[in-house]
Amino acid sequence: SGREEWECGEMAGRFQLKHDMLYSPISILSGGYRTRVKLTAMLLKEPNFLILDEPTNYLDLSTLLLLENFLNEFKGGFLIVSHDREFLKRTCTSTLEVEHGKLSFYPGDIENYFVFKEEQKEQVEAYNKGVEAKKKHLQDFVDRFKARASTATRAKSKMRQIEKLHTITVTNPMATVNIRIPQIEPKGGVALFCQEMTIGYPEKVIAGGINFDIDRGQHVAVLGDNGQGKTTFLKTLTENIPLKAGTYKWGTGLKVACYAQHVFQTLNPAHDIYSHLIHMAAPGVSNQDILDIAGCFLFKGDDVRKKVAVLSGGERARLILAGLLLTKSHVLLLDEPTNHLDFETVESLGKALKEFAGTIFFICHDRTFVNMVATMILEVKGGKIKKFPASYEEYVYMMQKEMSEDLIRECYGPRQSAPKAKGDEKSVQAEINKIQSRMKKAEEKMAELKGEQEKLMEEFAKNPVYSREKKDRSDELTLLLQEAEADWMEYQEELEELSEK
Repeated sequence: SGREEWECGEMAGRFQLKHDMLYSPISILSGGYRTRVKLTAMLLKEPNFLILDEPTNYLDLSTLLLLENFLNEFKGGFLIVSHDREFLKRTCTSTLEVEHGKLSFYPGDIENYFVFKEEQKEQVEAYNKGVEAKKKHLQDFVDRFKARASTATRAKSKMRQIEKLHTITVTNPMATVNIRIPQIEPKGGVALFCQEMTIGYPEKVIAGGINFDIDRGQHVAVLGDNGQGKTTFLKTLTENIPLKAGTYKWGTGLKVACYAQHVFQTLNPAHDIYSHLIHMAAPGVSNQDILDIAGCFLFKGDDVRKKVAVLSGGERARLILAGLLLTKSHVLLLDEPTNHLDFETVESLGKALKEFAGTIFFICHDRTFVNMVATMILEVKGGKIKKFPASYEEYVYMMQKEMSEDLIRECYGPRQSAPKAKGDEKSVQAEINKIQSRMKKAEEKMAELKGEQEKLMEEFAKNPVYSREKKDRSDELTLLLQEAEADWMEYQEELEELSEK
């Protein structure tokens, strides 16, 4: 990069690349750490605008959180292409959607954009419904009176009115994907017994001392940094990697199916999409269910006749996942099932798996998906695999807290406060003054918003007639007031922290 060594080290430290790791060959690093190296190298060029194409693919949670933190502090602009809804929600302030050959820009975050799209859809449906009702009314008149000489002219006039009435075509319908997984009979008991398991490769132990039972019907998110052993654990359970020590056992009569997007040997190049899905489907699965699943995974119409040999990597991954869902297996092992899927398909898959009566073990870094599906967490960390005794939200919070504490230790050392340099007291006081100024502006803003809100209430009390414009403004004032209050509380917390120094 042409930068000084200390500058490289400082930037690398922001992504927790430090100590001996800085001098390690990139070839031995896990995928998540390689991504950190790429980000560090890019940022050392001091760009003021970033274009990031699917930056979250294959990132572990800790690298993802580091990237989020960096982008939220980045002073320049950035354009991100991603299907990770949670990541976009936490980093982007505007939304640009590419659909049906058109670009749609919305000056708000992705959650508000989806609400806006849904409202647009409802308005169009209401308009179309009104147009169709008017057309029917006019057509009834034409049918009744067109044959009479005395009313034929009026009937023709009505026909011209009908011709001028047009409905609006909905080009981007929301929530049209609805994945239905052929259900299995729910059963109680234990799905998986693990006793003193050790997993790894001939030359290396990845994790050992693995002891736990998983009940049937649990949906288990296997979480941890890349390189810790998540995929190795799933591959061991499918006998793709020999067990090094200990034992594991599936419950009696369980059929196990595995999805690994890089393993395409299950596909016959001579098959087309439809014949592969028929081959995978369990007895009793209807032809319509097969076509529905194909459509949900973006194989529609004549696409089902495409040969496997001509499919792209993403298409093959989607086909394998679609086929697996048709097998009526009692246990699903899924390694990154959401890659190559769009928002609607990811959410529909999440809803379908949430209702699935069988057992699921899955590796995924899409937080929206994990939140929807997981009922239990297995944490893979430091050569151990253990049940995490809390929810996914608490797991993410724990990760964020650990990263913050690591950063503090890196800057100030263990069990120490930040050292006070010369002039530090003046610096702290200057920061206090800045925060107090911001608090005052927030208080003035709150007073202004409350004043307008009270004025609207007084107007409504005098004239209690519904007004959409006033209702919208009242809702907007409530949101703005909540934001101003949240800002004030944040400034207050910062002030308390500085006052302790």
